[in-house]
Amino acid sequence: MKLRDVFIALITVLILGTSFVVVKLGVREIPPLLLTSLRFFFAAVPAIFFVKRPEVPRRFVVSFGLTMGGVQFALLYTAIKLGMPAGLSSVVLVQMQVFFTVLLAFICLGEKPQPLEIAGGLVAFVGVALIGVVENSTVQLVPFVLVSASALAWAAGSIITKVARPNDTFAFVVWSCPVSPLPLFVLSLLVEGRAPVMAAILHPSMTSAGAVMFLAYATTLGALGLWIRLLSRYPAAAVAPFGLLVPVFGILGTHLLLGEQFTRIEIVGSGLILAGLILSVSATSLGGLRRQGWARP
Repeated sequence: MKLRDVFIALITVLILGTSFVVVKLGVREIPPLLLTSLRFFFAAVPAIFFVKRPEVPRRFVVSFGLTMGGVQFALLYTAIKLGMPAGLSSVVLVQMQVFFTVLLAFICLGEKPQPLEIAGGLVAFVGVALIGVVENSTVQLVPFVLVSASALAWAAGSIITKVARPNDTFAFVVWSCPVSPLPLFVLSLLVEGRAPVMAAILHPSMTSAGAVMFLAYATTLGALGLWIRLLSRYPAAAVAPFGLLVPVFGILGTHLLLGEQFTRIEIVGSGLILAGLILSVSATSLGGLRRQGWARP
């Protein structure tokens, strides 16, 4: 990857990591399905009126909007509301989506990861296991399954993006946003109840309003748009490993904003995740040099 795109990837995962703290604050006051609906409604309006529709088949826009919006975040927010720790959610979601993405890319697109990329993934997996299993040994089954399903939806959305190859990734994100708000709003009324839904809409606090705005603009239109841009330019195995840094930033954000303390396991695990990312990026860079004749085969 080019150095500029590496920097973009780091900014992207920083925003995504911080968003877990914002979600934790948001679901305290807003039902999770409603929070997901509001996120994508405000991401779509008013941007959709100023952004030209991307030149891709409509089925890709709809399927991406459903997987990355209606399914992924609805499941994730519900899991956090049910008690899944925000930091642990970021660990499980991101670690599993990396492997789901690489696996689906191999099955659907025939993209074979390089040996060094596999090694980097294994090193990072050890770091994730330290943080997610050793440090948090007791996790409720239902929230864990919901986050795992959320990771699969993220991976599916990434593959849809690679197949669609949108000419304008920002427009692709914007036009996918209106797909999920209405179904999620109706589902929220049915599942979460009319009273809490109307209370959250009619009497928003500064915290809840700020959470919606951050998730809609910084995370959806900003970070998600950048992530799709990277996926459209590079192999999934080169981009997905950057997602392993999301839990590192998520844990850091939890410490800084929610007052939690670092542990030795979190520090060691984060270091291993970073080492795995470096291995994976090095494999991609070395492969590019070999193709250009700068390194011996």
